[in-house]
Amino acid sequence: MAATEIQVSAVSTQEGEIVPETWIDLTFTWAGKQFELQVAEYDRVYDLKAALMSLTNVPLERQKILGLVKGKLPPDQARIADIKLISSRKFTLIGTPEGDEIKDPSQLEFLPDVVNDLDVDFTENPGAAMLYKNDQRNIRKVKEATQKLKINIIHPLREGKRLLVLDIDYTILDTKPLTSGSLPPAECARPGLHEFLEAIYPYYDICIWSQTSWIWLETKLVELGMIGSSHNYHTCMFTVFSERNGQPYSHSVKALQIIWNHFPQYSAKNTIHVDDLSRNFALNPNEGLKIHAFKHAHTSQSLADRELEKVARYLIHIADVSDFQTLKHRDWKHTLRHISPP
Repeated sequence: MAATEIQVSAVSTQEGEIVPETWIDLTFTWAGKQFELQVAEYDRVYDLKAALMSLTNVPLERQKILGLVKGKLPPDQARIADIKLISSRKFTLIGTPEGDEIKDPSQLEFLPDVVNDLDVDFTENPGAAMLYKNDQRNIRKVKEATQKLKINIIHPLREGKRLLVLDIDYTILDTKPLTSGSLPPAECARPGLHEFLEAIYPYYDICIWSQTSWIWLETKLVELGMIGSSHNYHTCMFTVFSERNGQPYSHSVKALQIIWNHFPQYSAKNTIHVDDLSRNFALNPNEGLKIHAFKHAHTSQSLADRELEKVARYLIHIADVSDFQTLKHRDWKHTLRHISPP
């Protein structure tokens, strides 16, 4: 499933509480045409730009907004309420729209190929994670994403199984040589990929969640032999504003609540999310299990990688636990030391 992109703020309300929001009506012109849109006071400048892109197909980085505010437009993380916009405000958008051609995943949804040294571990700061989870804007964004999300069920879900949410890029494959064609797909896969999936499949339904479009995701899965193969298993970001070193920055996050809203048989009690980036766990830090990124697939060090073998042992070990909320997945490698090898 392709990840849904959202921007998240950090002003907390009571957990799960939905409060009324003030919406602002705006009018803008672009390419000689007039458009109308709404933004909420809880929204960020990023949300405004995203709304403009949805109406005009002008990418965020190409947008020039004139007449909305005096002087330079505030940064993406600025709140609409702080800009003090008024309804019926008119402005002009200048920018060239983007074509509909398929692009490299690193260019999709205008997300940079962020390296791991910018990662944030929200399990170390549960207070910050709770702020994101309980923020009124974030609650609305998750609800909107749930309504918009189209889920591609490749194989029927099975009653009584746990749910494994599995990232793809740099978690189970080295993305760059795959998209560039410099290595055959089979050589881009993390060692032991199919053995890992076959080992955990008796216990878990498998949800592949990636930032890329469904076209790219399906292509990757086919090339890796995860769809349409004879293997004994089946596979069934939105954006957050966080702080790093006291400074705001945006990044992707995968809100498990979106999946749970579609499939209520799954919850924090029986879901685990495996990813190479801790920041993807921002709204569900207790459900995340981080593994180190898989890169440079052609090197001897990568060929010796055994991370998936270890994760499989851990997942099988906890499969019978009635409530995953009693576990601390961040300590999964420590737990492995006390498990007898197969």
